[in-house]
Amino acid sequence: MSFGDPNNPYGPPPQGQQPGYPPQPPQGQPGYGYPQGAPPQQPGYGYPQQPAYPGYPGGNHMPVEMPGLMKTARVLLFILSGFQILFGIFTGIAVGAAQDLSNGVGSGDATDGLAGLGFAFAAFLVGVGALSIFLGVKFKNGGSGIRVTTIVYASLMILGGLVNTVQGGGGSVTFGGLISLAMAGIILASMVNGAATAWFNRPRY
Repeated sequence: MSFGDPNNPYGPPPQGQQPGYPPQPPQGQPGYGYPQGAPPQQPGYGYPQQPAYPGYPGGNHMPVEMPGLMKTARVLLFILSGFQILFGIFTGIAVGAAQDLSNGVGSGDATDGLAGLGFAFAAFLVGVGALSIFLGVKFKNGGSGIRVTTIVYASLMILGGLVNTVQGGGGSVTFGGLISLAMAGIILASMVNGAATAWFNRPRY
């Protein structure tokens, strides 16, 4: 049985095709409806997406590198520690030599008290130098307790520098007091700003 020429527009439509309607494309063939490929994904609703801020997990903008002023203060702490330890050692050697001389002339008993004070001062200087090194090392990973300790340390250094400057009589003690005052002032200034607070309070993982 013949159904006519399928290419004849006036002939009967192929089986399965309703007359009067254009031919329907097979299912799954491209070219009709949406373009090929998946439709573009729409961004999420709500606020627009923003790039994450640099720093630590959680999206908070926290410092990832030690501020420059704190780096300077750290170097000054190490320099001060060197002077303090060396001066303490030299002081102890000088006190010991003076005490030996007193013992040689028979007046050692009268100078024992002064020698004891001299050795105590030398030990104090060495201890302060060790504290300076400790604080400088802890700048990298220390918390707010290191910051508070450094503030107290710098404040005492400023007080001592003022005393030496006033009572030095314009000599080497006055010069040393001015140097100590300048270094301690920089250290204190580096500890009381917002950058230092953010650095020492930053989260650690």
